[in-house]
Amino acid sequence: MANPPLEVMVYTRLAFGARPGELEAFRALGKSPKEQLKAWLDMQLEPSKIDDSACDARLEGLKTLQKSHKQLWAEHLRDVPEKDPNRYEIMVQPANETRLAMLARGVWSKRQLLEVLTDFWHNHFNIAPFRGEHIAALFVSFDRDVIRKHAFGNFRALLGAVATHPCMLYYLDNTSNQRAGPNENFARELFELHTLGAENYFGVKRQRDVPGFAAGTPTGYVDDDVYEATRCFTGWRVADDKDTPNLGDTGEFTFYPAWHDRFQKTVLGQFLPPDQAPMKDGQMVLDTLAYHPGTARYICRKLCRRLIADTPPEGLVNRMAKIFLEQQKAPDQLKKVIRAIAESDEFQKIWGEKIKRPLERYISTVRALETEFKLESERQWTVDWLGQLPFNHPMPDGYPDTRDHWMSSTSLLRYWGTANGLAHNWDESYRSPILKTNDTRRIPNEIAAFWFNRILGRQPSANLRNAVLDKLRDGQDPSKPMPDDALEWRLTESIGLIVMSPEFLER
Repeated sequence: MANPPLEVMVYTRLAFGARPGELEAFRALGKSPKEQLKAWLDMQLEPSKIDDSACDARLEGLKTLQKSHKQLWAEHLRDVPEKDPNRYEIMVQPANETRLAMLARGVWSKRQLLEVLTDFWHNHFNIAPFRGEHIAALFVSFDRDVIRKHAFGNFRALLGAVATHPCMLYYLDNTSNQRAGPNENFARELFELHTLGAENYFGVKRQRDVPGFAAGTPTGYVDDDVYEATRCFTGWRVADDKDTPNLGDTGEFTFYPAWHDRFQKTVLGQFLPPDQAPMKDGQMVLDTLAYHPGTARYICRKLCRRLIADTPPEGLVNRMAKIFLEQQKAPDQLKKVIRAIAESDEFQKIWGEKIKRPLERYISTVRALETEFKLESERQWTVDWLGQLPFNHPMPDGYPDTRDHWMSSTSLLRYWGTANGLAHNWDESYRSPILKTNDTRRIPNEIAAFWFNRILGRQPSANLRNAVLDKLRDGQDPSKPMPDDALEWRLTESIGLIVMSPEFLER
């Protein structure tokens, strides 16, 4: 089959699927697909200018989303009585509500590109908030003040915000990293997952044996770079102990000089002299990593993998890395890279090399069917059953982003059951308004054409078309009206077939 229209590709890759009317609205943005895409990106890359009040209204019951970092620390951790029977629920409430808000925004927000990139960066800088009460209590702040704030901004600013946020300091144990007992967990993941990636790891070698070291520009890193960087981040911790002199108990990031290794270090060919200004060692490491060509390629490869193909063309990755490096000091560096990926020839030419992951399957089905539901904790368990509950991946590497990982029979069967249930309204807590009182379509051919256009935005394969028509006509002439008493069950089963089809799941 030919690739789908551009608007379908955009809403499948740069959004969580199209709601009814959005594909038509995209086509009205310009005279050509190029004009339409530019206009859509102009809007989506400026999310603060999009009126999202309708979605915000749905979040009003989530009480922690607007709380400051200071409030979260006090009200969901320090001031919760030890004997309160609801102590645990109170402490994890911010993490639970961040998760519910992410699901709600995926379904209802008009700022769809922001939601896609928020999901991307959360997986890139993965934190499992339920690993510790301190992390869960402050997770609203990590989502709002770090990931969402910097999603379209500058990578170095994003990296710095991540490295100094208490959620990351607790998750990767840097809050206990001190000269008397260094802990390399954060530094290891900083190199391997957050910046250069394992693709730029040279193994167990001496630093000076890495190509480019002599010129101060090594092409990758070795274990000694991680160990030396660990020393650079000693003393980066959380103010969480009022009994420790000069520390306090605010729950904020702090630099604690008594724990810092003040002696000279060498990281990625850069000599760091002894007794530098507070935090300068760590800041220099972050600078070197953020501006490294290997980081540019690694980050751009991951973005291209998320938005285009599991194995994106190397030429595309290199072009995006060039933009990443040229714009390394720009406040909207990431915005420019994302726009370039979306406007690339590869974005429009490559199709079907990825499939929707469980979270995307669920949200896109709900969006396509206009399903309504109450924003309650139970919503989480549906997505958990499907296999991709936000913020539930236990390891720092985030959920996998390749087709093979999500093609298991268990993953697909669970989605098919959920999708069929949404189409049939089997769960009383969900309502998909498939049958409208003013819908007078009764002819199978017309019904099929309407729902293919609404859910897929294009003509289906012959196999899918025949399967849906067979279900609708039930042995009768597909050009003749079906009886009213057969409409409901035939229609819901036919819609179930569409949302379970390969055409709906491919990206």
